[in-house]
Amino acid sequence: MTEQRGGAVDESCVLTEGPWTHRFVGANGSRFHVVEAGTGPMVLFLHGFPEYWWAWHEMLPAVADAGFRAVAVDLRGYGASDKPPRGYDGYTLAADVAGLIRALGERSATVVGTGAGGMIAWTVASFHPTLVRRLVVLGAPHPLRLRAAIFADPRGQFAASTPTLKFQLPRYEHVLTRDDAAEVTAVLRRWGGPAWVDGPEFEAYAQACRTAMRIPQAAFCALEGYRWAFRSVLRLHGYRFVRLMQKPLVTPTLHLHGAADVATLPRTAQGSGRYVTAPYEWRLLDGVGHFPHVEARDLVLGEILRWTKS
Repeated sequence: MTEQRGGAVDESCVLTEGPWTHRFVGANGSRFHVVEAGTGPMVLFLHGFPEYWWAWHEMLPAVADAGFRAVAVDLRGYGASDKPPRGYDGYTLAADVAGLIRALGERSATVVGTGAGGMIAWTVASFHPTLVRRLVVLGAPHPLRLRAAIFADPRGQFAASTPTLKFQLPRYEHVLTRDDAAEVTAVLRRWGGPAWVDGPEFEAYAQACRTAMRIPQAAFCALEGYRWAFRSVLRLHGYRFVRLMQKPLVTPTLHLHGAADVATLPRTAQGSGRYVTAPYEWRLLDGVGHFPHVEARDLVLGEILRWTKS
């Protein structure tokens, strides 16, 4: 890992060695860092905020051992992927994933997304249904459910979303990266379930996410997705996005949500099934917060494999 001025780090810090292969793939006009293991039908993993591909590092070998091609990606703006100043709208982020599936030589994939990556996963399945064979969403309501709840539930989802309203402030990325990105640990601690936050694995995971957020431009890019989501409410392309997202999903969808999630409330996520005409399963995970993939890893792994094989 190469230290740079101002506490920044080189993006090579995310190229951790393990039972996987690192690759760079061009898709949708940008270069993406992907990490893959195994062969077979593809399962594509999308991390959330404030994470990077490492969110799935224990899932990749296990899913590969089960007979699948497991691929985790650094989303646009994160980790070792390109960090263009634009392209953090819902349309482009979904097109990134669609382009990646094709660029990796696949006709379709099971897409697994958590948090902000779960919101992208919903959008990919809606906009590019032929590319998503199965969908697994963790800790993320359907985007239209979240949008409605922010307005309709002021003491609930609106209050829960107020920390992300700070992301709208100009140059808030400097707050995110101050003191070696200490705010990243604060976000993980605020949104995580108590058993995980107080457990033995939390500090090492938080440190990995803090380091990746200190890559130049990563913090700015990470916040841009939230900024677009907020600004688009008042803009024409946001209205158009809502219209397109109203089309029912035809992808079989497994929806897992932490009962202790304070970032996106269970009651916000629970109505998401109304947007799915295909088979849909909802499961609430006791004692789990906003990061089910690391808080209840074995349970989530079992559910992903069950859904992917079914």
